[in-house]
Amino acid sequence: MRKFNINVNGKAYAVEVEEVLDGGQVVVSAPKAAVAPTPKAAVSAPVAGNGEPVNAPMPGLVKKLAFANGATVKKGDTIIILEAMKMDTPVSAPKDGVITYSTSEGTNVDTGAVLCTIA
Repeated sequence: MRKFNINVNGKAYAVEVEEVLDGGQVVVSAPKAAVAPTPKAAVSAPVAGNGEPVNAPMPGLVKKLAFANGATVKKGDTIIILEAMKMDTPVSAPKDGVITYSTSEGTNVDTGAVLCTIA
């Protein structure tokens, strides 16, 4: 029997899972009791610099940062490529300015996470 803490829609559950190797069913016991929510891992580094934040439109993997920190971008430029469900989604600059990323390639982000600021 292996024990796991699972978070579903913000609720934490303690579950036990038994692996059956002889072709039988895997048995999952009902949640015993809710456990205190565990703190989420940071999905992005603190925002550096002032400016308009650019938030993740969906959860996904930061596949590519299209510019270097401090680069000048124009409104509509693709600044980040997010991968979700094996599809690449471009994130565009909402305005002209200097970009400061607050995430890095290979980071998983949640919806609404600040990806960068543009000042």
